Amino acid sequence: MARQAPLKYIFYIAATPEKVWEGFVSRESNRIIFSGAELQADFKPGGLLAWVGAADGKPMTYVLGEVLRFEPPKVFQYTFAMSQNDKASRATIELCPRPKPPK
Repeated sequence: MARQAPLKYIFYIAATPEKVWEGFVSRESNRIIFSGAELQADFKPGGLLAWVGAADGKPMTYVLGEVLRFEPPKVFQYTFAMSQNDKASRATIELCPRPKPPK
C-alpha cells in the first residue's frame, strides 16, 4: 500500500503563542472543540492522551494516543487513533510567532 503524503496546514491567528497553546491543551477548550469530550493527558513524551466522554451515560474513550513531543508553548506532537484497531496517525502542532514586516 502506498504511503500517504503528509498534510500540512498553516494558520495565522491574531493571538499570542501562549493563548493559542492554551486552546490546544486546556480541558475547557477541548470540551468545546470535541463536543463535550474531555482531554485527559500526561503531557510528556511517552505519556498517554485520550478524549473521553459519555455515551448513554457510560464513560467512553473516543480517541486514544501517545504524546511524542511536548515543548510549551511551541511544539505538541502526538499519535491518535479512533479505536484500538485503527492505525495511528500523527499530529504535530508547531506555534511560531509571525515575523513583523519591516517598516
